[in-house]
Amino acid sequence: MAAPKKGRSASAQSKPGRSLALILIAIAGLTGGMFATGHTTPRLGIDLAGGTSITLEAKADQGSAINKANMDTAVEIMNRRVNGLGVSEAEVQTQGDKNIIVNIPKGTNSKEARAQVGTTAKLYFRPVLAQEATGAAAGTASPSASATGSSSASPSSTASPSASASGTGEKASDSSSPSATATSQGRAVTDALKADSTPSASASGSAKASASPSASASTSTDAESAALQAKYAALDCTKKSVRTKAGEGVSPEDPTVACGEISGVWYKYVLGPSAVAGTEIDKAKAVFDTQGASGWQVTMDFNSKGTKKFADITAQLAQNTQPQNEFAIVLDGDVVSSPYVQNAISGGNAQISGSFTQEEAQNLANMLSYGALPLSFKEQSVTTVTAALGGDQLHAGLLAGAIGLALVVIYLVAYYRGLALVALASLLVSGALTYVLMALLGPAIGFALNLPAVCGAIVAIGITADSFIVYFERIRDEIREGRTLRPAVERAWPRARRTILVSDFVSFLAAAVLFIVTVGKVQGFAFTLGLTTVLDVVVVFFFTKPLMTLLARRKFFANGHKWSGLDPKSLGAQPPIRRTRRPAGPAGPVETKEA
Repeated sequence: MAAPKKGRSASAQSKPGRSLALILIAIAGLTGGMFATGHTTPRLGIDLAGGTSITLEAKADQGSAINKANMDTAVEIMNRRVNGLGVSEAEVQTQGDKNIIVNIPKGTNSKEARAQVGTTAKLYFRPVLAQEATGAAAGTASPSASATGSSSASPSSTASPSASASGTGEKASDSSSPSATATSQGRAVTDALKADSTPSASASGSAKASASPSASASTSTDAESAALQAKYAALDCTKKSVRTKAGEGVSPEDPTVACGEISGVWYKYVLGPSAVAGTEIDKAKAVFDTQGASGWQVTMDFNSKGTKKFADITAQLAQNTQPQNEFAIVLDGDVVSSPYVQNAISGGNAQISGSFTQEEAQNLANMLSYGALPLSFKEQSVTTVTAALGGDQLHAGLLAGAIGLALVVIYLVAYYRGLALVALASLLVSGALTYVLMALLGPAIGFALNLPAVCGAIVAIGITADSFIVYFERIRDEIREGRTLRPAVERAWPRARRTILVSDFVSFLAAAVLFIVTVGKVQGFAFTLGLTTVLDVVVVFFFTKPLMTLLARRKFFANGHKWSGLDPKSLGAQPPIRRTRRPAGPAGPVETKEA
C-alpha cells in the first residue's frame, strides 16, 4: 500500500508547472482583452478624475410615497437617462432614505445630465380649452396667426404655436386659425369647461347633444370654472415663480392652467383633464425631417392602450375650432408643444414638431423613452471637484501605497531572505491581476477607482503578504521538526491552506457586509477589498504553492543555504528523523531512533 501512495504523491508534486502556466495564460488573456477593448487604465471616480456631484432630495408626490421601491426605481430611470446622453461613467446611487447622489465625471455634458436626472418627466396629453399670450406679448397673435390687437380678445382667437401633430404619412397644414367672436376671458373659460364636460363624439365621428345637466352639476361646473378663471386671469407666465406653481398639486383627472414658451413668447393655457399619459408611450426618438421644413422632431409610438386613447382624443379635437382643436403636451407642468389636429390619428404613432434644436429633441425623446420618475426631487447641493484636487489625492494615495509596499519588502528580505523572492513574485502577479481586472471592470460593470478603493488596494498588500507568511512559517515548522525541504513544502501546505482560507473568508465576509450596508464611496473600498481577497486565494493556490514546489528542487533552497531563509541550523532544527524496521514482535514492528 505504501508504494502507490508514494507514486501518487510524486505525480502530484511533479506537475506544478501546469498551475503556473494556467495563471500566466490567464494574465496574458486578460491583458490582451484589456488592450483589445482599448481600456488600458482603470476608470477613475469623480474624486480622482474631477467632475460634478449632485445631491437630490426626494419629495412625496400626490399618490407617491418615499420608500425603497420608489427610490430604486428613480435611480434606475436616472441611470438610463444619463446613459442615454452617453455619460456611461456617471454614478447614480441612493444615500440614506430620501437622497440620491449623482456623480458625473469631468469631460461629460454635466449641464444636460444635471437637467435630466432631477426632472420628473411626468407627461400628459391634455386638450387645450383656452390659450393666450401673456406678459408684454399679451394680446398678440401666436407665431402662425395675425394679431387681433385687443387684449380682451378671446384666447381662441389666437392660433396654435407653430407645432403640429400627425399620424404616419399625415402632415398637418400650416394654415392660420379661423377667427372667433371676441368674448370676455371668463366666458371663454366657462364655455370651454362646459364643452369639455359634454359626452365625447360617437364612433361615427358626429357629435351628439348632451342632456341638460342637473342643477347641482351646473353649480359645480360654475364654481370650478370661476376658480379656474381666476387662476387663468392672474397667471403671468413671464414670471418663473408664478409659472412653476401654475399646475402644482393638480390631479391628471382635473382641468388646470399651464404655461408654455413658443418662439420666445410665453403663452398661458386652460387645459382639460389628461387624455393620454406619458406612461402609454412605448418609445420615442428624435429624428430630422429631411422631406419637409419641420426640422428636428420627436416621433412617438404608443402602446395598445395609448393608441386607442390617442385615436379617441384626436377624433374629438378634429371637430373643434381653434384653439380647442389642439392638445397640449405637458411635461412636468409645462406645455412643451400644443399641436393642432385636423384628422383623427389612429396609427399608434405621432410626431411632435416645432422649433426644436437637435439637442432639445434628443433630450425630450430621452425623457419620454425612459419614463417618469415616481417622485419629485429637489436639488440640495451641487459640488464641483477639480481634476487638480483629484490628481493630488491620487498622488498621495499612490505614495502611501508605495511606502507600504516598500516596508513589506524590507521586512520580507530581512526576515525571509531568499523566500522574499517568492513573496515578491506573488505580489507582482497579484498586482497585475488586480490592475487588469480593474481596467476591464470599468466598462463592464461601471467600476470606478476612487480614493477609498485605492485605500482598499493598499490594505490588500498586507492581506496578501500575510498569506505568504503563513505558508512560509508552516514550512519552517516542518524543517524545525527535522524534515528536508521537499517533504516539508508538501506537509506544510494542507495546514497553511486551511488557515489562509479561513483568514480570507473572514476578510471577504467583512468586505461583502460593508458593501451591502454602506453607500457611496465606501462601497469602492469594500469592492476592492473583496476583489483583492479573492485574488489572494487564486495567487496562493495557483502561483505561490507551485513555485515553492519547484524551488524546493533547487540546491540553493533544498540544501538550506544560509541566504535561502530555510537554513536548518539557524531555524534550530532537530536532528533528522530516521525510521528503521525490525522483525515483528510483541513490542511492535517499528522503532524510531534518533541519529
